[in-house]
Amino acid sequence: MTQYLNKIAFVILTLSAIQFSGLASAGEVNKGYFGNVAIKGYDPVAYFTEQRAVKGSENISHSWLGTEWQFTNETHKDLFTANPIKYAPQYGGHCSDGVSYGSTTTNIDPQAWRIIEGKLYLNYDQGAAIEIEEIEGQIERAEENWPEIRSRLLAGSD
Repeated sequence: MTQYLNKIAFVILTLSAIQFSGLASAGEVNKGYFGNVAIKGYDPVAYFTEQRAVKGSENISHSWLGTEWQFTNETHKDLFTANPIKYAPQYGGHCSDGVSYGSTTTNIDPQAWRIIEGKLYLNYDQGAAIEIEEIEGQIERAEENWPEIRSRLLAGSD
């Protein structure tokens, strides 16, 4: 019975890793140049619920993947806490368009974002946000590049 349960757990974890391949793990979240705050303090849930970038509050925060995530209200915090994978930006909050070209940039603009197929993509600027949305294959290239970039981030060489 234990072997059967272990196999089920392995399959679930493998499928989760494939489904959420663009997401980051500890050490890969873009915290900016200073501090330990994701998305420069912007509320990740607001992109989905309000369809706009909204600055969160340092008084309403949650620690996930070794990073503080800030929110505009307790409802947003609770939504994120219950399902962070649903709201967290792809590629650890690094510029999605940059990842599609095989590089990362810590300097993102929280106003330069897109939600595509239910996933949040942050970018360096509005031009990059347009590219990730409009250039065919951009997200697919980012998905292909992310494992190598993720390895470099974990090794501290990016």
